[in-house]
Amino acid sequence: MHLTPPLTPTFAHVPPGPVAGPLQLLPVNAAAVSVHTADGAHVGSLKLVGGVWKFKAMGYDAAGRMEPGHGPLTEQHNMQFATLDATEVSARLLGAPTDGPDAAA
Repeated sequence: MHLTPPLTPTFAHVPPGPVAGPLQLLPVNAAAVSVHTADGAHVGSLKLVGGVWKFKAMGYDAAGRMEPGHGPLTEQHNMQFATLDATEVSARLLGAPTDGPDAAA
């Protein structure tokens, strides 16, 4: 039996506007997690820096070249998270209020 992965990551330009949620977290290694929209578009990474997970926004230009610190979630670049809770990460990066201690104001 052939199983289709639930998410097919893509690495291309995401036009301005709302991002399809919930966001999906794909482990890269012990200190990095790739962040993708619900439909698979890569919008950044979470990197473990000094015991804190930091979001690093990523965009792609029209030719498909990576643009670190850009993309549809540029305003959330360097947002910090205590844990890799997919629900909290998605809610905070997409602008929904959370009840956590480090919730966005």
